Amino acid sequence: MKNLPFFKITFLLVLPFYINAQSTQKPVLHAKNWLAITGKPLAATAGAQIFERGGNAVDAACSMLAATSTMWDVLSWGGETQALIYNPHTGKVIGINALGVAPTGATADFFLEKGMQYPPEFGPLAAVTPGTPGGLLTMLAEYGTMSLKEVLQPAMQLAAGYPIEAQTANAIERNKEKIKSWKYSKAVFLTHAKAEREAPHAGEIFKQTDLLNTLQKMVDAEQAALKKGKSRKEAIYAAYERFYKGDIADEFVRGVQEEGGLITKQDLANWKVMIEEPIFVNYKGIEVYKLTHWVQSPVMLQALNMMEQLDFGCMQYNTAKYLHTLYQVMNLCFADRDFYYGDPYFLPEEPIKGLLSKDYAKERMKQINPDKNDPKIKPGDPYPFEGKVNPFLDLLEKWNGGMSQAEPLRFDENSGFPEDASFYAGTTSIQAADKEGWVVSVTPSGGWIPAVIAGKTGIGLSQRMQSFVLKKEENPFNVVEPGKRPRATLTPTLALKNGKPYLSFAVQGGDSQDQNLLQFFLNVVEFGMNVQEAAEAPNMNSFQMRGSFGNHETRPGVMLIQNATPPWTRQQLRKMGYTLETDDRTSGPINAIYFDWENGTMWGGSSNHGEDYGIGW
Repeated sequence: MKNLPFFKITFLLVLPFYINAQSTQKPVLHAKNWLAITGKPLAATAGAQIFERGGNAVDAACSMLAATSTMWDVLSWGGETQALIYNPHTGKVIGINALGVAPTGATADFFLEKGMQYPPEFGPLAAVTPGTPGGLLTMLAEYGTMSLKEVLQPAMQLAAGYPIEAQTANAIERNKEKIKSWKYSKAVFLTHAKAEREAPHAGEIFKQTDLLNTLQKMVDAEQAALKKGKSRKEAIYAAYERFYKGDIADEFVRGVQEEGGLITKQDLANWKVMIEEPIFVNYKGIEVYKLTHWVQSPVMLQALNMMEQLDFGCMQYNTAKYLHTLYQVMNLCFADRDFYYGDPYFLPEEPIKGLLSKDYAKERMKQINPDKNDPKIKPGDPYPFEGKVNPFLDLLEKWNGGMSQAEPLRFDENSGFPEDASFYAGTTSIQAADKEGWVVSVTPSGGWIPAVIAGKTGIGLSQRMQSFVLKKEENPFNVVEPGKRPRATLTPTLALKNGKPYLSFAVQGGDSQDQNLLQFFLNVVEFGMNVQEAAEAPNMNSFQMRGSFGNHETRPGVMLIQNATPPWTRQQLRKMGYTLETDDRTSGPINAIYFDWENGTMWGGSSNHGEDYGIGW
């Protein structure tokens, strides 16, 4: 072996580890007609039911969204929905922005005067306006084929009573002291009040009568409109009106304000879903589409522009060199996210054109030290790459000061996910595709346990307010204002090749999302993995960015790697300045669909990380 070239030695050392990554715990899902994948088995079954009743991928995605929200799959009905939809009739990708906004009175001064560094992590003051109902109704009305009554039927059956799974039941028990602070949450969640275990037991029939009544009111509004001769679309929007402007809104606002929240009836009435044109970059002939900078999505696009410059022939999978390069690329992209991303419907205007410039990516790559981590990396200056002068150079000079350092993570023995770690705060993902060519990728979130339930609506409030900042020195584009969207972490993805769907994928996990999605994409495109292999493959996670939750902490130089990472790789990484944490699952709960145009089929990948599940036909 001593006569072999160095790169061959590296390959021989890495190959057994790479082969081990190919042995998947779940099988690939093969389908010809449709695929439905999401975070809970019962919710995937809801999607399958809709497909079997003749619905398209949008109908099925909406039904899975309703089901996951009803099952509190780290989200609920009061959260937010972000989606990308491929329309086979136009060949275009559509963006759905159903993120709620800060309510009346939610100013930076309001929170600063309360002694807060950021808006709170939990409670009524953590809530933005609910977006998921509007997002679901808009997607269904504009691109679906079925009635709201049909699409909500599985969720309504779940609300009437379903056998709750251990993951959700145990989350309720862990958070019961917070839940006891809120009258309506306590009544719904703590089904065994004053017993030793106050939360439901796994397998117990969990009933949500108030939520069922709310869903029924929405269906009643639709059905009444149909009886008056309204079209399918008009009838669905009648349900939208009842939720955001009618009696549901009345009770929602009353319940929020009873708990001390700020949301007003006018806040609900003024909010609307935005149907947007997504952004994309071309990576070696593949168009990768993401939502724009009101979420963290452009991080992955910026990273692809940088990774495109590398020679993967000399970049073996998950060697120290590869992991170091990924970490440094992420450092640069997340630093840009933390300073430049915000609500595009508010001034100042974000420099997204410069951020996504290929030339800007080349300049940023020059800043990478190939041998050492840089714990003090700063945002770059994208303005010259769109012909402008940066108005915030003074803020960039002092950007790195005063950030909180986070504690080490503790990992849950059952799910493999960190216990109560705000870095990975709630979300699920939904993937749906059909034979006609509709493709839907959704990353809904918000209203996770412990959630404040708004009055007798059964709807848990979002906690997304915490993703704002209160001082422009930290991010001049993301300072809280009434009517403004916080810069969220939620980031579905669609990729086209030769003008046709190639990959649809998403993941839950807060600030880890675009890290894991980037590696998933490279696993498929550069390392030849199938979707299930790529979904389960060992990933690296960086914690050097500023967190989007809680106290927005940062952990420079900390890297999460998979347990099977060889000792020589660990040794090299430590020499490069990294502090290593390990876990047996590091990919995040990725769900994905690959489109096999040669055979006219679809390949589904459903994560082995938690309870994610897919069904195809």
